[in-house]
Amino acid sequence: MGSDGSGNLGGSAGSGEGDPRDRAAAGGSAGPAGQAAPGDPVGAPVAPQGFRRDRRYKMLGGVCAGLGRQCDMDPVIFRIVLAVLSATGGLGLIFYGFAWLFVPYDDEEENEVRKLLTGRVDGQALAAVLFALVGCGVFLTMLGNSTVLTFSVIVSLLLAGAGYWSRQRGTPDTDPLAAQAVADAPPEAQAPPVAASYPSWWRDPIVKDGTHVGSTGYLWGPGETRGRDIAAAVNIARGTPSRHDIRAARGPKPRGPRWIGGWVFLLALLAGGLGTTATWEDRTLAASVQTGLACALVVFGLGIAVSAFVGRTGAGSIFLALVTAGLLACAAALPSNITTDWARTEWTPGKAADVATRYELGTGVGTLDLTRVDLTKGQTLSTSVEVGAGKVKVVVPSDVTVRLDVQVGFGDIQLPGESKEDVDVAPDKSDRLTLPPAEGSGSGGTITLDLEVGLGQAEVARAAA
Repeated sequence: MGSDGSGNLGGSAGSGEGDPRDRAAAGGSAGPAGQAAPGDPVGAPVAPQGFRRDRRYKMLGGVCAGLGRQCDMDPVIFRIVLAVLSATGGLGLIFYGFAWLFVPYDDEEENEVRKLLTGRVDGQALAAVLFALVGCGVFLTMLGNSTVLTFSVIVSLLLAGAGYWSRQRGTPDTDPLAAQAVADAPPEAQAPPVAASYPSWWRDPIVKDGTHVGSTGYLWGPGETRGRDIAAAVNIARGTPSRHDIRAARGPKPRGPRWIGGWVFLLALLAGGLGTTATWEDRTLAASVQTGLACALVVFGLGIAVSAFVGRTGAGSIFLALVTAGLLACAAALPSNITTDWARTEWTPGKAADVATRYELGTGVGTLDLTRVDLTKGQTLSTSVEVGAGKVKVVVPSDVTVRLDVQVGFGDIQLPGESKEDVDVAPDKSDRLTLPPAEGSGSGGTITLDLEVGLGQAEVARAAA
């Protein structure tokens, strides 16, 4: 009875699933799923057939880790491409979400969809559903953008081609003569199988008074059997087929390449600071910020590319690269006339002939005082003021009619008669109106003002009568 149990245990321990690289190191070839090849030692894990999610090296759901193992590629490549596809059209989220739902782990037979249908709802299944729904929503919003969809399809095809090529390059060419020679060769003598576990201690006889014949009782078992495949012994004792737990059979996780994510972040921070500092004095604010963010993004890209060959970077580097790309896109939307130095400028023309047709200021406070300009009835004067970021204030005489055209990218507009505390900051503010002369001030000429502020406040005030 004990020898039969040992033999059965040894046979059951030979089933399971594992990493193809573990199988290559053992010197065997993967047979059908859950079965060992003839030349494999007893107890060696077997690689799963087809695409399965990898539990050991997963970041979220193990989809990219499984793709990397299936295609013999670094999973970081799949993570980067799927992140790009998620941001540009939602295809990355759709693929990841449905793969998470329908592809089981390499040590399981049930996928997340089957668990949902049987009422076993957990966080992983809900996260997979969320990924799929968000991806479908982003994809539907991008249906009218043919450029983004074309880019996503091209990147998807390139990734699929790279995965196919990487998988095929490791397949050895079949030599017909060698295959025939192997088929005709007699089978090699093999050593008898070694039991993967020992006879169950609970099969020892029990005396009627409850004592146990042996070194221990039922609760913990003999000390030398600790850590052995007790679960398989229980299944065999009950007569049920046992499935080898790949997590128990695999050894400790091998130490991977050295992580370089911290160095990549420090170098990106340094490159961004140097790029911004080098262009701060002679460039506009938008150009300077874009230069620094572009330098940081280049460092992140090079670091992630280098990690495919030397060292590894985590999901933090990919997240920081995406954040940097988003900041770069926001910096590109900044007004191009915002400078990096804050200045206070006053323009005080003494007569109508001294008034320029256009006044400009990059960043700061610009004040145009027209109170000294004396316009007769029927005389018209036109001028414009543009400020990139800051405030523009125009003071007009009390007896003139003002035709005003104001545009503020993000900020506030102050008109005569409004309180200083009445500030309404909003994007894309514009106003076009005519301000009559102040009461009791007589009738003078007309001033046409065109005010434009990228970020800040535009104010028009009347001089005291």
